[in-house]
Amino acid sequence: MASLSIPLSPKVFSGLQLPAKCVRPTPRELQSPFKIRCSSIEDGFKSVESFTQFKELRSVACGVLAVWALTTASPVIAANQRLPPLSTEPNRCERAFVGNTIGQANGVYDKPLDLRFCDYTNEKSNLKGKSLAAALMSDAKFDGADMTEVVMSKAYAVGASFKGTDFSNAVLDRVNFAKANLQGAMFKNTVLSGSTFEEAQLQDAGFEDTIIGYIDLQKLCTNKTINDEGRVNLGCR
Repeated sequence: MASLSIPLSPKVFSGLQLPAKCVRPTPRELQSPFKIRCSSIEDGFKSVESFTQFKELRSVACGVLAVWALTTASPVIAANQRLPPLSTEPNRCERAFVGNTIGQANGVYDKPLDLRFCDYTNEKSNLKGKSLAAALMSDAKFDGADMTEVVMSKAYAVGASFKGTDFSNAVLDRVNFAKANLQGAMFKNTVLSGSTFEEAQLQDAGFEDTIIGYIDLQKLCTNKTINDEGRVNLGCR
């Protein structure tokens, strides 16, 4: 792991102690995750006031560089992201019928809602209107299920099957539907803000009155499996 060192040697300017320079990592170092280390030379301080001012400036400098470093490194972190082990909780699949009511919009929960590999085929009553915020749904089956008015903020549904699923009036905010099977799914009056559909199957999916941002729409319209009617409803050009 590369290290970003930020030596902060104070210079006296108008009574303030300012950092002298910051050393940026080389392009080679940026190819791997790195950490930030801030150091300072504290000799030459004449008063507690100037020392305090320097500490505040040093904290700001380190904070700014920390944000820059994490932003630069985020693609690497995302690429190496791993899901937690499959839950061994008894009846974990039935937890979907209760849902998650903590921090719905931000996907915060007291414990993971692990629905991976669960089978909810043709479930017509127990999922309607439930909150499945941040649920892990990869490789689960929801074919023919009634998921109207469901809330799935930040859910992970990679490789899941939703053939013929009814998502009418649902909130599917920032859901990852990569490689999911959504053939014939209904998204009538559904919020799809921030959701991704990379390599998803969307044949015969309905998008009447779908609520989606412009940028998200442009990405969705690149999916070639959406039929002509769906493209018209979405407004794809």
